[in-house]
Amino acid sequence: MKKRALGMALLLAVAAACTAGCAPAGEARTDYFIAAEYFPETRTLEADMTVRVCNTGEEAYDVLPFALYANAYREGAADKAVSDLYAPSAYYAGESYGGFTLLGGEGAAFSVGGTDENLLYARLSAPLFPGETAELDMTFRVTLAAVEHRLGAGKNTVNLSYFYPQLCARGETGWLEYACSPIGDPFVFPCADYTVELTLPAGWEAASAGEISSVTQNGKTTYHVVSENVRDCAFVLGKEKHTLTRTEGGVTVECCAFGSEPSEDALAVAAESLAWYGRTFGAYQKTRYVVVQTDLAEGGMEYSGMAMYASSLHREALMQAVAHETAHQWWYASVGSDQTAHAWMDEGLAEYSAALFFQACPQFGISGTDMVAGAESAYRAYFSVSAQLGGADTRMDRPLREYSGEYEYENIAYRKGMLLFDRLKSYLGDKRFFEGLSRYAGEYAGGIASPDALAGCFRGAPEAGPLIRSFTEGKCII
Repeated sequence: MKKRALGMALLLAVAAACTAGCAPAGEARTDYFIAAEYFPETRTLEADMTVRVCNTGEEAYDVLPFALYANAYREGAADKAVSDLYAPSAYYAGESYGGFTLLGGEGAAFSVGGTDENLLYARLSAPLFPGETAELDMTFRVTLAAVEHRLGAGKNTVNLSYFYPQLCARGETGWLEYACSPIGDPFVFPCADYTVELTLPAGWEAASAGEISSVTQNGKTTYHVVSENVRDCAFVLGKEKHTLTRTEGGVTVECCAFGSEPSEDALAVAAESLAWYGRTFGAYQKTRYVVVQTDLAEGGMEYSGMAMYASSLHREALMQAVAHETAHQWWYASVGSDQTAHAWMDEGLAEYSAALFFQACPQFGISGTDMVAGAESAYRAYFSVSAQLGGADTRMDRPLREYSGEYEYENIAYRKGMLLFDRLKSYLGDKRFFEGLSRYAGEYAGGIASPDALAGCFRGAPEAGPLIRSFTEGKCII
């Protein structure tokens, strides 16, 4: 593909300089322009990408690391994208592999590295000092595995997420160069701006967040997507797209499905939970929210301005998944956290937020009180079984790779995480609890918050920190 000239013209039109950021007010952010074309017969995506990296730190950068999530699907990957539990159903046609291939680059010396070919390093010819920008060009190919996962070609739809080299986030001691994990969501990225042109063959359509438009020429359709202040840019591709739309509080909520009618229940939960979270935690900052039914081996997945949910879900599980993923528009898309080290911060809070929503909106027939009680019962069963097998590790602040499997991760990050916030609410009372979460949503919007930052938002409640630590350090008894 030779789309460089077109891509650069559009990039310069929408991002002539580093723009004010979504995180700490006034902070600059990085711009991506991606021009890509998908070829279903080979399950490949050919792309040119220009990225303008803004140094918002306090030291010069010589090397910029970009995460290569696509390489977690390659043959021989040590840090796989799909867990052993879900692999049999996700790989619906048997073994299949994908991966990332760098075809060319300008603006730096590029090399693939990391612990498992999980990073693309861009070594700059001169240091990038604070306040300066560096512009890098990359041409690459992504091959998709035949897998029903975040990135892959399913039986009916194609999921494109984290398909491009994505600049890693900065932590307190340097770049967060995390490898992939088959458990949890190993995605910790700063907010950025995206302009994406995605070309599809005749008959194919795309669903995505952001401002989206399309043009059809010579039998192909090119989608133009602009997303600002977001942590990612994702697509679902398929044929015969059907969409239900509803406006709630000035936000257009869309529910999409390919080859079938979208779920009215999914649309209702998406719209009403989005509105309830907005009233409770702080207004949703976008004008559009998209929920897409797609081929997934597990329940759902969140992105900035968009959520996916598995087409196989029954009604109650579907509604719970949509409410949970919608809560991630606050606890991930807006307020980020280190999901690799502190998975409970977004998963536990999103799960508890969904329970609070259902408790406040009984018309959906799901009891939020029962959700919390069920989480406690399941967690106690997990603890009992683990204790009989030699002891349960109940620490919540630990890397994803230290979880033994999906069972342990779900009980610690989701269930115990939910119980942490429920105990915090009971201990502080509704007023202080919701004031604290509203403050958290406002003060850390666009940033990456730590557990101490979360605790500090419950002002006038010095007991919040010790209570949270009793859970995260595994010292509390449930």
